[in-house]
Amino acid sequence: MSDVLPPARPSGRAADQLRDVRLETHVSKYAEGSCLAKFGDTHVLCTASVEDRVPGWLKGGGRGWVTAEYGMLPRA
Repeated sequence: MSDVLPPARPSGRAADQLRDVRLETHVSKYAEGSCLAKFGDTHVLCTASVEDRVPGWLKGGGRGWVTAEYGMLPRA
């Protein structure tokens, strides 16, 4: 049998080692809520906005509406 080596990570982290995780809140001046989440060298900017309205077909039903979108920079 041959020896099987664990895959090498570019960061040098062991295969069973978690990335360093950090959360920084209130990073956007204009969004009602925001957070910069850092997972090692991966950084994610999350923002939330509030609009006091729903689509016409939901009006009067006592329900809300949530939408989401994302964007990735080239080479992300």
